[in-house]
Amino acid sequence: QIRLVESGGGLVQAGNSLSLSCAASGRTFSSYIMGWFRQGPGKEREFVAEISWDGSRTEYTNSVKGRFTISRVNAKNTLYLQMNSLQPADTAVYYCAATLATLWDHWGPGTQVTVSS
Repeated sequence: QIRLVESGGGLVQAGNSLSLSCAASGRTFSSYIMGWFRQGPGKEREFVAEISWDGSRTEYTNSVKGRFTISRVNAKNTLYLQMNSLQPADTAVYYCAATLATLWDHWGPGTQVTVSS
C-alpha cells in the first residue's frame, strides 16, 4: 500500500507563493494517479489538481488555473503543488491523494495553508 505525507503548509500573505510536497512511501508510486484536494473552514473538500502517472496530463479546478502547478518526480516518490498569487480563499487544509483507478482511496493527513489579508 502507499502512504502519503504532506508538508510545506504555513501562513502567507495574499499575493505570495507557497510550495507543497507530498512524500509517498512504497514501491509503486509511479503507478498512481496523484492529486491535491483542499478543505476550507466550513466548506466541503474540493478537488484542486491531478496528474497522470507519467506527468503527461494535468487537470485543475478553475479557481486555481494559471496560479497553481502540479508536478511529480517519480524517482523521488514525491508530488508537488506550486501555489502562486495566493488569495484568502485559498485558505484550507490541503490533502495529497492517490488512486490506481478512479476512486481517490489513499490520502495524506493534510497540511494547513493560511493566506492572510
